Amino acid sequence: MLSRAARSTSRTLVPALGSLASRQKHSLPDLPYDYGALEPHINAQIMQLHHSKHHATYVNNLNAIEEKYLEALEKGDITTQVALQPGLKFNGGGHINHSIFWTNLSPKGGGEPKGELLEAIKRDFGSFDKFKEKLTTVSIGVQGSGWGWLGFSKEQGRLQIAACFNQDPLQGTTGLIPLLGIDVWEHAYYLQYKNVRPDYLKAIWNVINWENVTERYMACKK
Repeated sequence: MLSRAARSTSRTLVPALGSLASRQKHSLPDLPYDYGALEPHINAQIMQLHHSKHHATYVNNLNAIEEKYLEALEKGDITTQVALQPGLKFNGGGHINHSIFWTNLSPKGGGEPKGELLEAIKRDFGSFDKFKEKLTTVSIGVQGSGWGWLGFSKEQGRLQIAACFNQDPLQGTTGLIPLLGIDVWEHAYYLQYKNVRPDYLKAIWNVINWENVTERYMACKK
């Protein structure tokens, strides 16, 4: 009975997965700036390793796991599908998170946002300084590896701060739409800041690309 149900499920899913079978593989996005462009706040060695090694690994692993997952779907192999899901979450989240992170940074960044985003921050956190302090505190407080996020709740129409562990994607695990992510995995800062995460958090505010964060905020309000 179970095997017939699995085959039935597979027959239902496979036609809808035609586009997945012929999909283009995920690729490592180019950075919109040189590896050394964020110095002295984040040095070139960190950026090169972070982008060309760590992010690239998430992309390669995601492509490999998706191929295995598709094979399992076609075979109706639910056990393998379940076994692959943690890898999909980790590597898919790593690809999603870093693709946002690179655009959240800019050599022309820093300062404060303007317009509607700044007004929303003041409304939801009291002031920009209070928001900055809260996101910094949440990011420093992540135990082990993870991310600090500014997200938008469509349900409540408000900005929220959240922490995600490992490479858990913000929207996929909390429902919040990601606007600004701060990577607090040690590979994001250790070569420059050693184990002093607060110094890295202090520095990263100098390269936050508020134009990009604002674009994301305006887009999710539509």
